[in-house]
Amino acid sequence: MKIIILGAGQVGSSLAENLTNEANDITLVDKNEAALLALQDRLDLRTIYGHASHPDILSRAGADDADMLIAVTDSDETNMLACQVAYTIFHTPTKIARVRSVEYLKHKRLFSQEALPIDVLISPEQIITDYIQRLIQHPGTLQVLDFANGQVQLVGVRAYYGGPMVGHELREIGAHMPKGVDTRVAAIYRQDRAIIPEGHTLIEADDEVFFIAATEHISTVMSELRRLDTPYRRIMIVGGGNIGKRVAKALENDYQVKLIDHNVARANEISNELNNTMVLLGDAADEELLQEENIESIDVFCALTNDDEANILSSMLAKRLGARKVMTLINRAAYVDLVQSGDIDIAISPQQSTIGSLLTHVRRGDVVKVHSLRRGAAEAIEAIAHGSKESSRVVGLSIGELKLPQGTTVAAIVRGNQVIIAHHDIVIEPEDHVILFLIDKNRISEVEKLFQVGITFI
Repeated sequence: MKIIILGAGQVGSSLAENLTNEANDITLVDKNEAALLALQDRLDLRTIYGHASHPDILSRAGADDADMLIAVTDSDETNMLACQVAYTIFHTPTKIARVRSVEYLKHKRLFSQEALPIDVLISPEQIITDYIQRLIQHPGTLQVLDFANGQVQLVGVRAYYGGPMVGHELREIGAHMPKGVDTRVAAIYRQDRAIIPEGHTLIEADDEVFFIAATEHISTVMSELRRLDTPYRRIMIVGGGNIGKRVAKALENDYQVKLIDHNVARANEISNELNNTMVLLGDAADEELLQEENIESIDVFCALTNDDEANILSSMLAKRLGARKVMTLINRAAYVDLVQSGDIDIAISPQQSTIGSLLTHVRRGDVVKVHSLRRGAAEAIEAIAHGSKESSRVVGLSIGELKLPQGTTVAAIVRGNQVIIAHHDIVIEPEDHVILFLIDKNRISEVEKLFQVGITFI
């Protein structure tokens, strides 16, 4: 696929790295020449220096015959205009734009084909807000990922010493489940090493276990894998930017929310926009302030400023002072590995969250959902099986008969409103939504081919 990426920032460069590894023809456009040179040295792609929305720059980038344009510069206006130019002048088939400003996003009519012809809108702030909200709704989880319009969730938890399943084989999980509740372990990570789950696999303390179940059964399954955490009630948010404000607004009617910001004007503005959030003016790295606000009784401390160092330091301080759970927004990928599983319970990477949404529209075959995991090394995808036994490589076959690449697990099937947890004898039918976990994301092209129908399918 021939793809033009506008913007060589963290999302653009991470996306370029993901896509060049999958044999796509990538051209990257940016005004930062040093960033382009660094990426060109490291990746197999073409770079163009210039303003991303200018017609002559897009022409040089190959917009005449590009399959897709992905605009992820730091400017909403540049992203929107670039899609307009690509549509009007170059007739680019698929145009994706990152738009951050709520002032644009709340006017849906702006993004119709008659106005701004953007096929897919990506809002990182909303993606991260939804992600944090799911983590808070399911105490004790490391990740909660939605599939099939929320009918199924893939959940990551850490097994702990003395936990119900530690020291037991995976095949024993079914015997512990109440009648009508089914689940499957899709992957296990032990000391950052992937283990392919089999019936005889033992769960060890500190294992990161990913399991899948129907959404209404998640709490039941979690109670078998680990002691259920008491529900969260008190949330403290640091940073009143787009993300911090959105998270507060999403949570304030169901939880006791405090928000700290050091900017006077911003704090005043937020206090007028939020109804049930206590807005505090101050520095979240001020030990005295945190103690005054009873940090030891806070269930979740969320550091969501745009300063990685400030987020990390305030989170470490909050944890030391007694906060129960700490979530930290970290933009630099190198920092995520450094801090995860230390004082910081959950490191949230905006670019990894955003890339999953972007990859959904790049995947071949009918892939309707992609979640990028383990800093991009693994993927969970939802693909739709089309065709018949004659034209498809999956329809009419049982899960045990599928020629899956090594390290790939079918976790569940959604058939209409029915959630079917994967077992080797389940037969795939046309229009089934098949949810797969890939320990090695580099095998994605083999999975895509499985879900592409032959030429006889009409």
